[in-house]
Amino acid sequence: MNPRIVAATAGRVLRQLRHDRRTIALLLVVPGVLLALVHFMYAEQPTPPGQPSTFDQVALVMLGFFPFTIMFLVTSIAMLRERTSGTLERLLTTPLAKLDLLLGYGIAFGLAAAAQAVVASVVAYGLLGLDTAGSAGLVITIAVVTALLGMALGLLGSAFARTEFQAVQFMPVVVIPQLLLCGLFVARDQMAGWLQAVSDALPLSYAVEALQQVGAYAEPTATMWRDLAVVAGSALLALVLAAATLRRRTD
Repeated sequence: MNPRIVAATAGRVLRQLRHDRRTIALLLVVPGVLLALVHFMYAEQPTPPGQPSTFDQVALVMLGFFPFTIMFLVTSIAMLRERTSGTLERLLTTPLAKLDLLLGYGIAFGLAAAAQAVVASVVAYGLLGLDTAGSAGLVITIAVVTALLGMALGLLGSAFARTEFQAVQFMPVVVIPQLLLCGLFVARDQMAGWLQAVSDALPLSYAVEALQQVGAYAEPTATMWRDLAVVAGSALLALVLAAATLRRRTD
């Protein structure tokens, strides 16, 4: 790994993002708008005494789900463009190694994920009245790590797509099952045994559980740290697999 090359790669990706206004809007504006929509959906729902409101429960999970989904989509398409345009092939003829490329992408999109998580959290806490027992800083940390997981899975998924349309088609396969089985709609311990086993194997389930721990407890819990470690480890594993499957071009 060459730190100078990693930094140059991250800078190049950030410059590309800066000039793509639609992607910036997708990263920074869309999550806040969707959170506002969730707020108005549940604004009239009664809240039992001593219980968090439905909006608090749903919005907290969405603060992790939105970055995960958006980073998966943006990263998979961005890497696919690198291959189909021949940019990746040219880059790999230079001293740039696969690890340098992936780490550069990780840093660039990690910064984008941090900005996204901060903006979405400001909207949720400051404008929409989200209330959690734990700190907003922990929520942002979990959201960033979850976004990095989405980025890593996007890099991995791009290796198996030949067109941008195919990259988008991976979303129902990778994203939607994790949303359905993460515990948002039905508690994981109330699922059928085989569904619970599948849920236990999906990393987004642990991100959601970590966020729910922050929502319920004022101080970080051992379960939250364990879940965060699982999400981070899953992101690292996906990056390793992405490096192993990284091809110079799409045939």
